[in-house]
Amino acid sequence: MKFTKLLATAAIAISTATVSFAQETLTISSWAPPSHPMNAEMFPELIRMIEEATDGQVTAEIKYGLAPPPAQMDLILDGVADISWIFHGYTPGRFVATKLIELPGYQGNAEAASVAYQRLHDSMLADLDEHRGVKAIAMMTHGPGQYHSSEPISALSDINGMKVRIGGGVAGQIGAALGMSGIQVPAPKVYETLDSGAADAVTMPTEGRKSFKLVEVAPHFYQMPGGFYRGSFAIIMSQERFDDLPEDVQTALEENVFGEPLARMAGATWDRADAAGLAETEAAEDNSITVASEADQAAFAEIAQGVIDSVKAEVAAAGIDADAAIEMIKAEMAK
Repeated sequence: MKFTKLLATAAIAISTATVSFAQETLTISSWAPPSHPMNAEMFPELIRMIEEATDGQVTAEIKYGLAPPPAQMDLILDGVADISWIFHGYTPGRFVATKLIELPGYQGNAEAASVAYQRLHDSMLADLDEHRGVKAIAMMTHGPGQYHSSEPISALSDINGMKVRIGGGVAGQIGAALGMSGIQVPAPKVYETLDSGAADAVTMPTEGRKSFKLVEVAPHFYQMPGGFYRGSFAIIMSQERFDDLPEDVQTALEENVFGEPLARMAGATWDRADAAGLAETEAAEDNSITVASEADQAAFAEIAQGVIDSVKAEVAAAGIDADAAIEMIKAEMAK
């Protein structure tokens, strides 16, 4: 009888341990509104991918308001959350090679750019260890960044002297070259910055016209074919948290979720968000869309070359063949 009870106790203990791990939940910290495509679409899909890859042993939940956007990496380092996403331009000086994907001139959507970026990172950038302390589980970029303003921009020269909210990185360098006065605030502060008149315009992808309600406070949309820049992001995870997972779970995540599968999915999410932002703009009666003239496109290409050369010099100083990296991005996007 005692032996039977011991077996039963052991069985319960094993079952409890299995259930305990089956309910392992990772905490995702996010700083954009819950309705933002990264939170409404990308992270839920990431959770589904994690659950599928691990046969339901691991899941995740999204939490908001844990820290402002620039502090997300420190949040992961401190163990407050397990996964987050960071915009490299919010921490100037910390990231250099990430500027390569932000340069204007690439042809293609966010999915193509994100996959190309991931492949570039894996082959040429990872050894720089710019994300030291955390695990970069995917690289991604939003679609072409454009200008959204309270007053119409009819020509490239109109940007000269404007007060423009920028996110940082190459967007700021391009803006400075165009003669704007930069105001650096995180994306969640864009609406109030424009609504208060503190800025005349904002640089963002088309997605922001819906996600951040730019149709209300920046009714005029000035498009440069190919964009003025792109935004560089990483989805990061606590290295310590990852290392604590069983080896088979780590392998499943590495092979089926992290890296290119996640980069591709995230980029595709940005593309759908751009389409939604454009549709929102076209449906708003008081919104206007102006596409840069051929003359302004040529003028911008000349101005942008100075920024491209500056970034190439920064990247070269870090030990990366900038020309080879740029050519790789173009070739991968063309695929």
